[in-house]
Amino acid sequence: MKRIHIAITTHDLVSTVQDYSARLGIQPCINVQLGYALRRTEIFNFSVRHDLTCDPEELRHMSCEDETAEASTSKTDCNGILWERFTAHHQGTEINQIWPHAQYVPDKV
Repeated sequence: MKRIHIAITTHDLVSTVQDYSARLGIQPCINVQLGYALRRTEIFNFSVRHDLTCDPEELRHMSCEDETAEASTSKTDCNGILWERFTAHHQGTEINQIWPHAQYVPDKV
């Protein structure tokens, strides 16, 4: 199964998490204080990263979460948008490398 992944940046993670929780009707499955929030459903994988070096709400990349991916890969599409392909396990490993205290284990969705 493939799940669409959208990754954006923000300067205000707390407000962004509150806004998207209300907008999407679900809380993040992980919320790293002042760092990162992730929502995963059967349809989408949506992450927000606190990053003051980017414009707020900037698109970081698009992806396919694909449980058949053997490795995490990335490639730019014809519009210049970076697309990644990864499994939930690959994403969890990356989250835990950046924020070791998160101890994130992806749920089976």
